[in-house]
Amino acid sequence: MTSVVAAFRRRVAQAPATVAVSAGDDRLSYAGLDRWARAVAALLTDAGTGPGDRVAVCLERSPELVAALLGVLDAGAAFVPVGLTDPAGRVAEVLSDAEVRAVLCEPDDADRFAPYGVPVLHVPPRPAGEPDVPAPAVDSPARADGLAYLMYTSGSTGRPKAVMVEHRNIVNLVTDPNYVTLGPSDRVLQLAPVAFDAATFEIWGALLNGARLVLAPAQQVQAEELGTLLRDEGVTVLWLTAALFHRQVEVDVKAFAGLRTVLAGGDVLSVPHIDELRRAVPDCGIVNGYGPTETTTFAVCHRIGADEDLGRAVPIGTPVQNVDVRIVGDDGRPVPDGTPGELWIGGAGVSRGYWRRPDLTERAFVTAPWDPAAGRFYRSGDLARRRPDGVVEFLGRDDDQFKLRGFRIEPGELESTLAAHPQVRCAAVALRDSHLGDRRLVAWLVPEEAGLDRRALRSYLRDRVPEHMIPAAFVAVDALPVTGNGKTDRKALPTPDWTSRSIYI
Repeated sequence: MTSVVAAFRRRVAQAPATVAVSAGDDRLSYAGLDRWARAVAALLTDAGTGPGDRVAVCLERSPELVAALLGVLDAGAAFVPVGLTDPAGRVAEVLSDAEVRAVLCEPDDADRFAPYGVPVLHVPPRPAGEPDVPAPAVDSPARADGLAYLMYTSGSTGRPKAVMVEHRNIVNLVTDPNYVTLGPSDRVLQLAPVAFDAATFEIWGALLNGARLVLAPAQQVQAEELGTLLRDEGVTVLWLTAALFHRQVEVDVKAFAGLRTVLAGGDVLSVPHIDELRRAVPDCGIVNGYGPTETTTFAVCHRIGADEDLGRAVPIGTPVQNVDVRIVGDDGRPVPDGTPGELWIGGAGVSRGYWRRPDLTERAFVTAPWDPAAGRFYRSGDLARRRPDGVVEFLGRDDDQFKLRGFRIEPGELESTLAAHPQVRCAAVALRDSHLGDRRLVAWLVPEEAGLDRRALRSYLRDRVPEHMIPAAFVAVDALPVTGNGKTDRKALPTPDWTSRSIYI
């Protein structure tokens, strides 16, 4: 296995003048992107950043963002994505925890990052002329086993935790993938936020396979607009979260016409939506992609057959290349096919672990007790079973963690943040189906005194957690129900009155 930088430069050498990145009418060749990334790497090196260091990247979706990510890797450092709208408290926590050595951001955001005591840098201008010939060969400190990025996920203790993903994990994800075909004739849409690991597949799946990375506009693309974007840009491969996929099928299923493959995941896919797409656009291949951040975007995938009878649920499929998947019982040993158990994931996609959280790493990343030579496995906490044909079926979570619109949420983090508010004695959060049939995040709160200022609570959360962790509704209760072993009984929490304005603001 090699580094992301070395794999990319092989593509530069093969087709330097080919378009690597497009954003509207803007085009950037593979050679041009390489030269720009080298300029970013030189900037970081001059600022004292070296191999193994962490660099925060806070840029809107743009060619500059792609050059910045590649440049950080070229310098031997690891990038730490920071959202443009992340609250100040969250940003401070991430920058401190990651001990970043520099920040790459827009010039207008310089003041935002100035208080953190690290160099605040801006992506240098695109090298003049953008010659379509490869730059002279130089050695990069990037290595296959080097740290490529830290991806922060929700933490059960109220503190976010960062997954350490290495170059080799990324390269394995997109090299000769068995779940999708990617090549120079493809155009892959980059739509996911860079702090969401679907972007790992989008960006490097395109650039390490000689394809074109088509950048969606920086602003959110509505379902009514996606079809025009896909057609105008000639996109052939698209990734959507399950929620966005369902919404797109409902609003404009013909938007998928022209795609060779759509991948969806991050939550359970709906069979009726799959069936509707198969009827409307039979030439569009559909892949159900499953994988925790800890195993680098995808661990198992299922290519849905044109005439496959899915029954009541879409399976998550078979392991991606060089990945080992086992269904394990309570004794830590594999169970027979057809028997439910916890899904353990091993092989080339398994990340290094959690950044500076050896306790969590030890619990979640384990050596196979049935065969120490089998290597490390990540305990997903998901329940699954393997069919006799080798296809894995997802059966739900084994703990309280859940996903919403592709983002993983640990209830403990949000609950502890809510409980720290002076109005709140204790809190519980969970997902519920609304009266409109969509999944929404709800917070049930036991107030310190009568009445809740929901507007103040929402504002309080916006300063502390990402937008996807802000509940759609706040419900006041006298007490939280508990199970026999003393845990919050989320299933017993009262159903919100979705028609009541009082639960919103």
